[in-house]
Amino acid sequence: MLGEIWFAVLPDGEAGLAAAGVLLPGVSQVIDHASGRPWLIGDWPGHQIRLAAAGAARVAVIGRCPVTATDLAQRLARTPDVERIEQVVAGLAGSFHLVASIDGRVAVRGTASAVRRVFHARVRGVTVAASRSDVLAWATGGRIDERVLATRLLPSGVVGPLQDLGVWRDVSCLPPDRTLLIEPTGMTGIRTWWHPPEPALPLAEGATALREALTGAVDTCTADGGTISADLSGGIDSTSLCFLAARGRASLITVQCEGMDPGNDDPAWAFRAATDLPAATHHVIGHDELPLWFAGLTEPQPSMEEPSGWVRDAARLADLAWRLSTAGSRLHLMGVGGDELFSPLPPYLHDLVRDRPFAAPAHLRARRARWRGSWWRMLRAVADRTDHPAWLERCVADLSTTPAAADPYSMAWGPPLRMPPWATACAVHAARDVLAGIAAARPAPLSPRRAQHRALLYARTGGAGLRQIDQATSRLGLPYAAPYLDDAVIEAALSVRPDERAGLGRYKPLLAASMDGVVPAELLERSTKGEYGADFYAGWRRHRDSVLELFEASELARLGLIDTGALRAALLDVHPRPHVMEPLSQTLACEIWLRSLTPHRMPAMTTGDS
Repeated sequence: MLGEIWFAVLPDGEAGLAAAGVLLPGVSQVIDHASGRPWLIGDWPGHQIRLAAAGAARVAVIGRCPVTATDLAQRLARTPDVERIEQVVAGLAGSFHLVASIDGRVAVRGTASAVRRVFHARVRGVTVAASRSDVLAWATGGRIDERVLATRLLPSGVVGPLQDLGVWRDVSCLPPDRTLLIEPTGMTGIRTWWHPPEPALPLAEGATALREALTGAVDTCTADGGTISADLSGGIDSTSLCFLAARGRASLITVQCEGMDPGNDDPAWAFRAATDLPAATHHVIGHDELPLWFAGLTEPQPSMEEPSGWVRDAARLADLAWRLSTAGSRLHLMGVGGDELFSPLPPYLHDLVRDRPFAAPAHLRARRARWRGSWWRMLRAVADRTDHPAWLERCVADLSTTPAAADPYSMAWGPPLRMPPWATACAVHAARDVLAGIAAARPAPLSPRRAQHRALLYARTGGAGLRQIDQATSRLGLPYAAPYLDDAVIEAALSVRPDERAGLGRYKPLLAASMDGVVPAELLERSTKGEYGADFYAGWRRHRDSVLELFEASELARLGLIDTGALRAALLDVHPRPHVMEPLSQTLACEIWLRSLTPHRMPAMTTGDS
């Protein structure tokens, strides 16, 4: 049906056969329940699935996981029902979907990081789950939810519940920490399978746990041998992954993409790292050898299941995928997730004052010195007691296109929410309406601690981004992986006290401590970070006219969500300001996604309530 990797999960009952009839014409593989009825259908590479049976029970692990079918069967034999299916994969490394069928009942879940998600919809009267939302949209009529689409113009990953609202009507997103249970009748239930850890471990103990988890995550990438590739930017995140990968069973290709800024010291650090990885093959790509950001956006784009902010980098990703797959790579590793897990944001101070008050003064003094501001503003931020629902209500009340004032002292549950300056009043109203509905439900934060909440939120945002990149590059022959976003790694990192993850005077101290003895000490001492603003603006100057051309017959404008005149005026400013450039990626993502939805792909697609 789609020509891409996907699977759907059907209930084990007569009612499921009608739903199967809708999807079966587009599948290449079918796996049955013990009853003989279809259970898993779709299109996936054989090496990505582990299947096991024990009597009438069935289990599938789909993704990266080192478990064997024999081990999986032994674990399954000790599992009496789907409510306890987590014990089948307890302690296993990797990133995978878990699907089970036991006594006619089905369970399915993705990852806590949102790298692998589960969607569900009613198809012919029964609930069907799938790994992609567009599969279910195709089966249910393909209607777009314009109100949710309006919220996609907001900065991604700021409000947790927004990540669980899909752009397709009649298709629901399962929250990443939940398991979907499907009864033989097609009715459903939802259970929580994952809880964020308590950040209680000291640095030394946490570093040991992180090293074990990260080593296991990278090992799942190298275990099948062959050749893999990895970014080697020179930063500690990518460097650590390269040194771990070099110890595995696969041959390693590293790739460094040089930036335009002559003051960027990434290349010097990447060269140092490469000299300590003599067995790897190192590719250095000059800044003039790759497409610039924003390249090729007026050309037809392959359809994605939902808008992707990475679309501005589509030409670069395609070029890299071609280079690396031609060189023999079967999988590419990237360091997404490192910043989110190892560089705590200011809210950690808010938590520290309450959890470890005697440790707080040193951190407060250090941060105030860095920000060069007043004690009054910092202490006021630390003293704020606004709970998560009240913060959401404030976001609803303040939502507009007026830029928010920068506040480096903010320790809130998230940054201020603002629509782009070209959003119409209709779009603002729609987004406010959606947010008001979320706020009315008074959702709990991902963690009662603000720093932990935001770290998890941004890790999930990174997971969603990786998922979108992987969908784009897998169709070009090169899947992507981000070991920092494996659930075991997230759990290990967030189990460490935030103040020790932040450190005083050392960059990413938790990651550095965990890689002691794996990565050369001098590379772990780096305290700078590369800047790629020059590359961004060079791409913008080169391709600005093409971006403007893209909006001349805008689908977003047709839906009443953007004012193309306001957008053109903002983008033609001699020096576009951050409040203009920052939301551009999301607007581009929505526009290009709408254009990519061909009638062939979504034959029944309509918009609106009809």
